[in-house]
Amino acid sequence: MHMNAQGSQGPQTGRGPQAAQDRQSPRAQRAQQSAQDTAARLRAIGDALAERFYERADAVRTLVVTLLAGQHSLVLGPPGTAKSEMARELTGRIEGAAYWEILLSKFTAPTRMFGPIDVAALARGEYRQVYDGRATRAHVAFIDEIFKCSTAALNETLGYLNERIYHPENGGAPIRCPLIGAITASNELPDREDAAAIYDRLLVRIEVGYLEDPANFAALVRSAAVRPTAPERTTVELAALQHAVAEGVPSVAVPDAIVDAVCTLRAALRRRELVASDRRWRQAVTLLQASAYLDGRPAVAESDLSVLTHVLWNSPAERPTVEREVLQLVNPDAREALDLADTIEELDTQLDAMAGQSREALSEWVIKKAHHRLATAGRRLAELRAEAAGAGRSTAAIDRVTGRQRAVRARVLTEALGVDASAVGPQL
Repeated sequence: MHMNAQGSQGPQTGRGPQAAQDRQSPRAQRAQQSAQDTAARLRAIGDALAERFYERADAVRTLVVTLLAGQHSLVLGPPGTAKSEMARELTGRIEGAAYWEILLSKFTAPTRMFGPIDVAALARGEYRQVYDGRATRAHVAFIDEIFKCSTAALNETLGYLNERIYHPENGGAPIRCPLIGAITASNELPDREDAAAIYDRLLVRIEVGYLEDPANFAALVRSAAVRPTAPERTTVELAALQHAVAEGVPSVAVPDAIVDAVCTLRAALRRRELVASDRRWRQAVTLLQASAYLDGRPAVAESDLSVLTHVLWNSPAERPTVEREVLQLVNPDAREALDLADTIEELDTQLDAMAGQSREALSEWVIKKAHHRLATAGRRLAELRAEAAGAGRSTAAIDRVTGRQRAVRARVLTEALGVDASAVGPQL
């Protein structure tokens, strides 16, 4: 068989992505263009929210990916960290969707969530529930303080999240709910055994905290004194999102190399005594496909595995270990950033231990230790971010560590040297 100089079997006419697209039927081309438009709109929505909510780029992307996968998410963090606002802003960008939200308490009755009794019908001797405007009719839902779900509503809430069904109070046939996905929020983890069942059903768990980077905090303060403008809002049609969830995401290919990487990750976590259920691993595959779909790719790539940092831990204390094991596989830049984070946290702990010491002692510590290590970490983080961005890898972990470096730097300047951190450049 004759091979040309490049080792190919003759001319390459009719090959390559463009040629493959040319061979597609007009209907297939329209479907592909529609999928690309939906993904582009969702990316634009994510970019807009990431710009509005400081230090939330990774959280926003993960929420979008979770909706695309038709799964549920938990945003876990203290009060005042924009959990509710972020969820509302995202779900409000889905045109035509029925949206429902509720703040749960231990007294919340199932009928308040899924449909109150129709009083007028009851007066006529009929027992009916009013479902409009309730969870039973919602395409997207935001459930705040999810773990305060009452015992009476627990089973119905589990059925709603698991199977998208509701069993009417009168014992009639189960009602199919059109829910795509629920975003839930809580200030704390569940402390009741029955609420733990709900926690287990929330595939994605996103931790948020107060702003770390002093520059972002200053921008937040300034924004409070500026009259907000009404920027052009990118939205996505409900039908487009539903089609992406039902058809687009499942069609994304999962190469054997990704299957091997997932198996490697599972073994690594088991060595650390971190075990996730088979169901959780299986559901996580859809997240990988959704991540690739969002980026406009036809197959899952190694970079998509980073979403698993929000899936495979049970308690927040386990998250750093999961994150390191995931990044071992997919992102060497972020892995080095986490190593730098250990150095930064060590300096923060040392500053705590030096509380009450003289200014002279603190200054000596800064000169001999903190100055060089913080400055070196800052420069290296900047280099890592540039390398990751240039290679198209996620910068979320690097950005988080950079924010922490700036926070510790500001603390060192203020508490150890008595210097206004806002008046000093990026390096000590």
